[in-house]
Amino acid sequence: MANFTLIEVNSQQLEKQWLEFPAMLYKEDKNYIRPLDQDIKKLFDKASNKKLKKGDAVRWLLQDNIGKTVGRIAAFIDPHTASNNDQPTGGCGFFDCINNQEAANVLFDACKQWLGERGMEAMDGSINFGDRDNFWGVLVDGFTEPVYNMPYNYPYYKELFEAYGFQNYFNQYTFKRMVYDGGLREKVFEKAARVAANPDYHFELVNWKHKEKYARDFMTIYNKAWGVIPGVKLITEVHAMALLKQMKPILDPRLVHFGYYKDDPIAFFIAMQDLNQIIRGFNGKLDWINKLRFMFRLKVLKRCDRIIGRIFGIVPEHQGKGIDGAMILHVRDIAIQSSFPYKELQMNWIGDFNPPMLKIVEGIGAEVCKTHVTYRYLFDRSKPFKRAERQEKKTLKDQ
Repeated sequence: MANFTLIEVNSQQLEKQWLEFPAMLYKEDKNYIRPLDQDIKKLFDKASNKKLKKGDAVRWLLQDNIGKTVGRIAAFIDPHTASNNDQPTGGCGFFDCINNQEAANVLFDACKQWLGERGMEAMDGSINFGDRDNFWGVLVDGFTEPVYNMPYNYPYYKELFEAYGFQNYFNQYTFKRMVYDGGLREKVFEKAARVAANPDYHFELVNWKHKEKYARDFMTIYNKAWGVIPGVKLITEVHAMALLKQMKPILDPRLVHFGYYKDDPIAFFIAMQDLNQIIRGFNGKLDWINKLRFMFRLKVLKRCDRIIGRIFGIVPEHQGKGIDGAMILHVRDIAIQSSFPYKELQMNWIGDFNPPMLKIVEGIGAEVCKTHVTYRYLFDRSKPFKRAERQEKKTLKDQ
């Protein structure tokens, strides 16, 4: 501890240093793409992050004995999820550090102490104080260019976490497939073909002119498909409408698909362009110049050829019937058009505790290209460690 100084981030100047440290750490790494500062800052802003109304968060910088920044971290408590465990569990995240175990231990110890003082008995890391599909997990395999808001780190991070005492709570897999390739397993294709031939089923692209309808349909599917999972909140139509409005300015409508059975909404698949292909070189800033560059690259140069599967859901009564494969065939029918610019699809955040979802993505011809780990550290070292419980019931939420 004598060689390092821990500094709480409590000013705009310190926040600026906290945001800029990873860019300095990875300046020689050609794969690193700096996230937008605004995407991270809003997580620690009470006006933007509703979790802060009842939760709490803190950030630290770590400096060596000559005043050079060598690490950063954040700790946080989300009361909605803290109690949804065998013990009260907080989080640590946005961990970046030089390859030095003593430095990493100082950062982890700070989180442990802060969380323990607030009644927590464990901490997960490296995780996000927000949506689970952003900034979540430690990359342990597949050290290639990250997609938008997915964490990227050096291989030695795994050693830093495990040497401190963190244990693997679950793996999150990223699957990849080429958009144009049919690639469905034979059994999946047979089911999908039967669905496609059944006039009671149909699939369609979103029509922004009828966004109210699609907001209702999204809410219905989401609540039925995912609302049964512990820790997942039901959404309202207002929330669903807000999500669609937020995505609309940049989202290609050819990437938003809905499925219906006798006009009842039963499935959706929403992908988005990998914005990391657009913001590379922005240095985390989205000022007015970069906003112009953003739209020019996206709309005119059309630099995105990779898409990210963001949300995929099928209501329980239609799971296992081939809807997943039929949806992919519908996507493929759109993708084979000459004007469709996207070549690669990545599907993030599929937990090893969710065998039904793993089976689905494997069935549509996707393969694992990256692995992130969510680690857990129990403060009581005598307490037996348990990995995340497997979800054998067929659900489509990769939480």
